[in-house]
Amino acid sequence: MAPGGNGDLQRKQAIVSSLCKHFSLDPKAFSSQVPGNDIKTLYTSILKSAGKESPQNNDEVMKWIAFAESFPNDSKACSGHLNELNGDLAQKSVLLGDGFTPSEADAIVFSVVHSSVVGLSNPEKEKLPHLMRWMDYIQNREDLGALFEKILLEKPVFEPQIAKPAAKPEAQANAKGTVQNTQTADKPEAEKNTKKSDSWDNKKKAKGDKEAAPEKKKEPEKETTEKDKELSVSLLNIQVGLIRKAWKHPSADSLLVEEIDVGEAKLRQVVSGLAKFCKPEDLTNRRVVLITNVKPGKLRDVMSEGLVLCASNEDHSIVEPLLPPEGAKPGERVSFSGIVDGKPEDVLNPKKKQLEKITPNLFTDEKGVATFKGIPFMTSAGPCTSSIPKASIK
Repeated sequence: MAPGGNGDLQRKQAIVSSLCKHFSLDPKAFSSQVPGNDIKTLYTSILKSAGKESPQNNDEVMKWIAFAESFPNDSKACSGHLNELNGDLAQKSVLLGDGFTPSEADAIVFSVVHSSVVGLSNPEKEKLPHLMRWMDYIQNREDLGALFEKILLEKPVFEPQIAKPAAKPEAQANAKGTVQNTQTADKPEAEKNTKKSDSWDNKKKAKGDKEAAPEKKKEPEKETTEKDKELSVSLLNIQVGLIRKAWKHPSADSLLVEEIDVGEAKLRQVVSGLAKFCKPEDLTNRRVVLITNVKPGKLRDVMSEGLVLCASNEDHSIVEPLLPPEGAKPGERVSFSGIVDGKPEDVLNPKKKQLEKITPNLFTDEKGVATFKGIPFMTSAGPCTSSIPKASIK
């Protein structure tokens, strides 16, 4: 980075503020160091004050510091750097590691590129989908609203367009079910009349038996109708939750235990297979989406009273809980536009495999918005999202 210049000074001040926010330090303690030092020196000083040792992936951190140092001050000259960063983020949730926990590298790079991204038009933002997904994730996850102007993304704009066609398949399914029920209801009457008229004739009675054979098909027709009903996402009680406390499962290395506020008098205890992907402290005070009407049961001797919904990439190397938007209240039910909000099951019946039939239709779209068959998970504050686009949700 060229020495001097008001732009350089503002950039370094922004980086110091972000790093201090990341490490829970007071940025005022470093204000005197900003003018005479480069980004690497400032980072080293803050890392030392935070009592942190140089990270194992220090070379990667230095790579992103070099990126920050070389990033142009002129927003018109930075398009190549933004495209490069967009490509780097295509298969990542965060800059370092395989998880979804932001590092100091994320704080530094976010601070540097923010001024060039915040003023982009919507068409320009659409050309950088991975970068915009990451920017939105970092600004919310690191809670940088007090330091930087919020970058607005038009994530829910497509929702009304999906709502209308989404209603058609259900309407057709209902119509089909009505026809089947009518046919099923008509058959017994016809067969009863046939049996009465043929009851005194042995030959006709045999013929009546053959005509009665279709009666055996009634059950599969009813069963098909029931299966169609079970596929409705309205059977699931999907709610916004706030994790108040999380800790490692006492007897399973791959599991974490969370106490989650869903607006009830008592916190719900939930066991999740997230230990390989995040630390308990990363989940504390984090908003999540969970199914609260699964049948309670013990996982390795620890009671679980819900299912935290998580997004996963194709090879399941990156897994993260869905994130409700800021302002979504614990306990509010997630809705799906165009799908009638029927009363969910009190408790899902594991024998009916209702959950197994619905979850294949849960996924994030190319912008990371969580959907059921393309219809967004909506709360009073907006859609639920993930930093992983085109992910499966379970």
